[in-house]
Amino acid sequence: LREAIGDALRGDTDSLRRDLRGLGFGGVMLVVGLAIAHSVVWYPAEILNAAAGFIYGFWPAFGLLMLAWLGNGLVCFYAGRHAARPALMRFLGSERFLRYEGVIHGGGATLLLAMRLIPIVPFSLFSYVAGSAHVPVWRFVWTTMIGYIPITALFIYLGSRLEELSPTDPVIWVGAVALVAMLLLTRRVLPRFTSSDSV
Repeated sequence: LREAIGDALRGDTDSLRRDLRGLGFGGVMLVVGLAIAHSVVWYPAEILNAAAGFIYGFWPAFGLLMLAWLGNGLVCFYAGRHAARPALMRFLGSERFLRYEGVIHGGGATLLLAMRLIPIVPFSLFSYVAGSAHVPVWRFVWTTMIGYIPITALFIYLGSRLEELSPTDPVIWVGAVALVAMLLLTRRVLPRFTSSDSV
């Protein structure tokens, strides 16, 4: 790891990839561990996605990270269901919390998918909220997997193409348009939370 950090500081991407791949299964477990750690230490998930894409290539990193982020989501979901709900009710007040819960249930799968598509909503935070609101497990799992594909795929791809990335790459432009569209979606989804608070 020390050599890998030195390679990164020198900009020696070939050596960096070799060093991290040299960890073998330990490198895979490091990626999974960093994704699970996101449940308590929030950092931009896109950093891990891009780094894994750079090290392992697009398809291996994509499969690994979709499973790792689902693992993170389930950890937060069950923590929210069994521990965070009473804390949230105390923090927000029972009446307000129940209104938020009603919004999540009323929005159903559409709201869950939209919240995964919005890049400014922390992945782990929404998993805690979904668990505390007693969203059905299967609905949580499939909306997490489907909704998180676009942004995960985009940053893994960018990482996998780091050494030959070009501004003329059409995937960059498609990704940029998709990110803007997802941010605009924020204006349609988040007001449902604020309006529910004013009822």
